[in-house]
Amino acid sequence: MQAYFRKHIYLPQDHGSWMFIISPLLVGLFAGHYFNNGSLYLIVAAISAFMMRQPITVALKAFSGRRTRADLPAARFWIIVYGLILVLTLIGLITKGFLFVLFLAMPGIPVFAWYLWLVSRHEERRQAAVEILATGVLSLAAPAAYWVGIGQYDVTGWWLWILVWMQTAASIVYAYLRLEQREWKSIPNRWKRFRAGSWAYAYMSFNLVSTLSLSLLGVLPRFLFIPYLLQWMETIWGIDHPALGWKPTRIGIRQLVVSTLWTILFIVFW
Repeated sequence: MQAYFRKHIYLPQDHGSWMFIISPLLVGLFAGHYFNNGSLYLIVAAISAFMMRQPITVALKAFSGRRTRADLPAARFWIIVYGLILVLTLIGLITKGFLFVLFLAMPGIPVFAWYLWLVSRHEERRQAAVEILATGVLSLAAPAAYWVGIGQYDVTGWWLWILVWMQTAASIVYAYLRLEQREWKSIPNRWKRFRAGSWAYAYMSFNLVSTLSLSLLGVLPRFLFIPYLLQWMETIWGIDHPALGWKPTRIGIRQLVVSTLWTILFIVFW
């Protein structure tokens, strides 16, 4: 029985990815101001679907020879467990009248299929495009939580989706920069450091300028640009202070702290 409870089978191993599902859920729930039974169903459904990726990935790796087939029974067990929880919570959402929310899961099907295809080819690592698309899918949890909270569809939910996805996409680009920096042999001059970080800087600057402009125009809450200012400042610091020799865990923890602060500030200023 102990073989069924190995963390690498039932828990996602990329720990930083947890914020990509938790953050949009929290943003949507707090923006909606209401928490009901439908909200609980949605939270459990979203997390179950998120966690099911791990045993499915393990099973595929076992079938393709990248892992031992001894992992298959445990992987099947957790796929069934998460699958049953997902089905039951989706039924709960439907009975509460939120069938329309389920359509938000549709974009996740081709993106997940693409990811599994990459896994089968042993090419899933360092795929920024897939990760950015995947976070776009996960960010749909924000409008879902918002609509369930207020009990109906509202266009504001799409604003939440766009704003959350902007943050997560920029975070991924910045994380790739930090992982690249740790492999440098020495710290280059300032011009080369900023040239290497140009994409991360562009993403963060676009987010900051966009939210600041929309805040000044009254489209978004007045101070909603502040969470993006925090990210922008972190990026400037990270470009000028390369993560030379840092362990991935240290980079991940710092990213987690910044993402957590971003989520808190977004909720406060929304």
